[in-house]
Amino acid sequence: MSDFRGYPQAGARTVGVDQGLRAYMIRVYNYMAMGLVITGLAGAITMTSGIAPVLFGSPLKWVVLFAPLAMVMFLSFRVQSMSVGGAQIAFWVFSALMGVSLTPIAFVYTGASIAKIFFITAATFGSLSLYGYTTKRDLTGMGSFLFMGLIGIIIAGLVNIFVASSAVSFALSVMGVLIFTGLTAYDTQKIKAMYYYNSGEASLGKSAIMGALQLYLDFINMFTSLLNLFGDRR
Repeated sequence: MSDFRGYPQAGARTVGVDQGLRAYMIRVYNYMAMGLVITGLAGAITMTSGIAPVLFGSPLKWVVLFAPLAMVMFLSFRVQSMSVGGAQIAFWVFSALMGVSLTPIAFVYTGASIAKIFFITAATFGSLSLYGYTTKRDLTGMGSFLFMGLIGIIIAGLVNIFVASSAVSFALSVMGVLIFTGLTAYDTQKIKAMYYYNSGEASLGKSAIMGALQLYLDFINMFTSLLNLFGDRR
């Protein structure tokens, strides 16, 4: 068993750190999974309650579409000044808003197709996140490249809201699959590293929520990109 700075209890310390990291990552994944559940429930309620035509058939659609982005920015800039409970609530609100904003996909794609792509996304996400967690390779360089691609997708996507080009939409979906699969591994490694840079329950709690937000966004964007490429339309 390897030593740590010459101390005889190093082996026990290493096991303790590993157990703490494992608990931290499970917390991150649980937050993310709960966010996805809330998103699904919010989308289902919006679709079945009959309010979707009101929301998306009026100028309110712009509020619905951009509300999740506003919440992401709010969390990113304010999380350090919030309590862990407040950050959790903000994440749940964001997840619900995302579910409402994604409601139109249920009217565009078949239910079977949505379910199929969801499970494909889950399998892909799980494999890449596991790679990011276990690999010894430093993914920092890849992260810088992926971030630049992400900025490009965001800008092009905002422009395409008004242009509505099917060719641009297809290209963005292809790029989205590539970028968010890479970001899943990169973000997982970064979240793992953040465990060692935070101390105290409050700091670790807020770090876990922000990590869940990052992985949630990777999952949702990968899912919508794959759905746009391979989903069966009604």
